[in-house]
Amino acid sequence: MKKPLILAIETSCDDTSAAFVDGNCDVLSNVISSQEEVHLKYGGIVPELASREHIRTLIPIVEMALEKANVHLKDVDAVAVSANPGLIGSLLVGVSFAKGLAFSLKKPLIAVNHIFGHVFANFLEHKNIAFPFLALIVSGGHTELVIFSSAVEYTILGKTVDDAAGEAFDKIGKLLGLPYPGGPHIDALAKGGNKSAIDFPLPMLKHDNFDFSFSGLKTAGMLYLKEKGEMNDAQIHDFTASFQHAIVEVLFQKTIKALDEHSLKTILLAGGVAANYELRITFTKYCKEHKITLFYPTTEYCTDNAAMIGAAAQFKYTNKKFASLELNASAVKGMKML
Repeated sequence: MKKPLILAIETSCDDTSAAFVDGNCDVLSNVISSQEEVHLKYGGIVPELASREHIRTLIPIVEMALEKANVHLKDVDAVAVSANPGLIGSLLVGVSFAKGLAFSLKKPLIAVNHIFGHVFANFLEHKNIAFPFLALIVSGGHTELVIFSSAVEYTILGKTVDDAAGEAFDKIGKLLGLPYPGGPHIDALAKGGNKSAIDFPLPMLKHDNFDFSFSGLKTAGMLYLKEKGEMNDAQIHDFTASFQHAIVEVLFQKTIKALDEHSLKTILLAGGVAANYELRITFTKYCKEHKITLFYPTTEYCTDNAAMIGAAAQFKYTNKKFASLELNASAVKGMKML
């Protein structure tokens, strides 16, 4: 029996990506065009520039993905696309292209929530993940704890009430004069520092819920930098290590609390911050000691990419959850199942 072949499109933010993923969640190709240099001088993403770059690069990226996968458009069984959440202009480019292509090929259209994509990126490399599991999704725009009972059934336990963890990393990185995005640079600097050097607050740990808040921690970091003034290399290493540790500790403790309360034995890390070294080491050590199964993607699949959209789409294809050609993009944050 032929494995369904899905062409996936990802344009939710500032990366243009196309991928071909088969029914085993094996990646035939995954091509990504980064806009990092375009937005670098602005210290963050400029939405209008992002959407223009998607328009310019999307067709060449799809052509490259076709060539690398050694397939033809006639081989495609469905077209999948990130439809929400994200930058509305960027999303519209991908959704419009996917709708037009699905119509011309007379193939099903599959709408994928970008956050689901991050979670199901784990299935690209780990084929033995069993439901139910607890997912910690951590990125520049999202910090959420979600129980997945199946591929189409989920319960949101908690989410950020203000800034996401990745946003806190990036804002502090900007204040330190680090290139955008700041998170990976802080991660690198932190490896040479003492994470106990500065006693940063651990927000919302005493709250009887699973929500997150990182705006106060971000402010504490900003005030510390303002009061400290110019720092030497050793002080910068200690600062980044301490700031990073505060974020990781909150993420870790909230996740373990949720795991215990809901008697779950499997954790999936997802999103750009899932590539963070301390986060991975902290969870790996705990899970090994307590016989908890832990999964996280390689760095390539932690950041935005179309392969993760294709993985999520394979589950929707199996359940025949297709979108109509009236599909529209939505910038609203959240885990809404499309």
